[in-house]
Amino acid sequence: MKFTSKIFNSHPDTDGDFFLGIKKILGFKPRDIEIYKRAFLHRSVNKKDTDGNPMNYERLEFLGDSMLGTIISKHLYNEVPEGDEGYLTKMRSKVVSRKHLNELGKDLELLQFVESRIPKSHFGENIHGNVFEALVGAIYLDRGYPYCEKFINERVIEPYVDIDQLEGKVISYKSLVIEWCQKQKKSFHYNVYEDTGNDELKHFAVKLTIGDRILAKARATSKKKAEEKASKRAYFALQNKIENQQD
Repeated sequence: MKFTSKIFNSHPDTDGDFFLGIKKILGFKPRDIEIYKRAFLHRSVNKKDTDGNPMNYERLEFLGDSMLGTIISKHLYNEVPEGDEGYLTKMRSKVVSRKHLNELGKDLELLQFVESRIPKSHFGENIHGNVFEALVGAIYLDRGYPYCEKFINERVIEPYVDIDQLEGKVISYKSLVIEWCQKQKKSFHYNVYEDTGNDELKHFAVKLTIGDRILAKARATSKKKAEEKASKRAYFALQNKIENQQD
């Protein structure tokens, strides 16, 4: 009886839960569940295949990034026939931005499947988007392009890709401010310095100077975030001038 049970129970309980969880997210049945397991395998586990190659989600993430970009590009190409190359590239960047991919990973609660030796509370925000891309890569390897396209249409394009809304969505306030300064021939400078203050985490403070005027200040846990935060404040201070492109 025990032997018979082992034959029919192809997945241990944990594997069975994983299989059912992935099937629910995909909307179809996985063929090779091992590919999907790798899509959630963090490098900290330090697993290797029979040839000694590292096993983690990073290679699948690379593949998924390419597939996502291709399928979103196809959708935009078909939906916006009047859009030129620059427009289509900009719109695709908004859909596959790191922030948006992180939101997708969170919405699907993908973090619950990640196998890691690092406590999940220690992960940065980008883990959500990384495993989402890895999942897309796994779908492509397991079921091919049609199923990959089906998943992205149902999980990304239909619920999130609204052309009109995307046209008004700002990707980077920093790039807008710099572009305006260059067109107006105004000098600009981001003065970044460490600012630990009373916080446990190290912070960075930024002063954004345009011309001879300090236009905005901000602080955040990374230089990039602090610069973007200061840029956003500067953008709204200069909004009318930037949108009208005049002094």
